[in-house]
Amino acid sequence: MHEPPTDDTPLLVSRRTVDIGVAALLLLLAVVFCWESYKLGAGWEEGTGPAAGFFPFLVSAMLGVASLFNIVGALRDRDPGADEDFISLTGLARITYVLLPLGAFIFAIHYIGIYVSSAIFIAGFMMVFGQNGFVKSALVGIGVPLALFFMFEKWFLVPLPKGPLEAMLGY
Repeated sequence: MHEPPTDDTPLLVSRRTVDIGVAALLLLLAVVFCWESYKLGAGWEEGTGPAAGFFPFLVSAMLGVASLFNIVGALRDRDPGADEDFISLTGLARITYVLLPLGAFIFAIHYIGIYVSSAIFIAGFMMVFGQNGFVKSALVGIGVPLALFFMFEKWFLVPLPKGPLEAMLGY
């Protein structure tokens, strides 16, 4: 019979590997952003000042240099801790328990709106992870999105994605 993973499960990926992977991804993004900023105009325009891509180019170049330093540092790191676990199966399972409901929440926003999705998400998290009772979870789950509704829709006049419930109520 298969047993659930424990904290001493074997290494999935090392910290060094993740450091190099993230730095390489950021380096790639920096190169793309530098190129796009250059095409937009990364120089100084006579009489007007910096072109539209000037500051994005500088920030992207700094990101690229920092990423290179991180890659070199990770490759040269002789600390034994660099080859230790970045995440174990147990940790990955715990992250998945949070990411799956978060993905469902994001998906539901398109169909039932952000306020109803938020109410379900908050109440569900309170009951499952916070081990709160139904009444308390429902009150907070309804109260927070209701407060956010008034804050964004009425006071700041910023419309957020709405679903059939808000449409039924005239919003």
